[in-house]
Amino acid sequence: MIVDRWKMRLISASFAFIVVAFPALAGDRVDLVRVHKAERRLELIGDGKVLRSYGIALGGDPFGHKQQEGDQRTPEGRYILDWRNPNSIAHKSIHVSYPDAKDLAAAKARNVDPGGMIMIHGQPNGFGWWGWLLQLVDWTDGCIGVTDSDMDEIWAMVADGTPIDIGQ
Repeated sequence: MIVDRWKMRLISASFAFIVVAFPALAGDRVDLVRVHKAERRLELIGDGKVLRSYGIALGGDPFGHKQQEGDQRTPEGRYILDWRNPNSIAHKSIHVSYPDAKDLAAAKARNVDPGGMIMIHGQPNGFGWWGWLLQLVDWTDGCIGVTDSDMDEIWAMVADGTPIDIGQ
């Protein structure tokens, strides 16, 4: 009997540790990712409530909608987080579905390449230890950069197919 009580306590304590250490397993369902470029903030939204909020870094010229390849801007509007790469050149990455049909048409009208491969990602591989410093400046090429630990949490909580709203 005493052994059974100790086993139950151990199981309960283990479950509590997992929920605290890995909040994504606690049942939070993310149905929207929202980015506020001017505030350098990314939010995970579930059931209309902000579940998590993270500081972000953007490209060198972040304001305004992405117009073309190399403009150092992050696109604005509603897109989908459509696939992920666990082995990217940064600590994990989740792809933003830019360019959409409207972006492609606008770029074609200007006779420019719209660019692409916009991602939410962690620090460049091997440089996670100085992520806190990199987050003080805009260092990406138009992606949304977060610390490695933030990326681990986003990765666990956000499913492929989740919409992302990117605004000023």
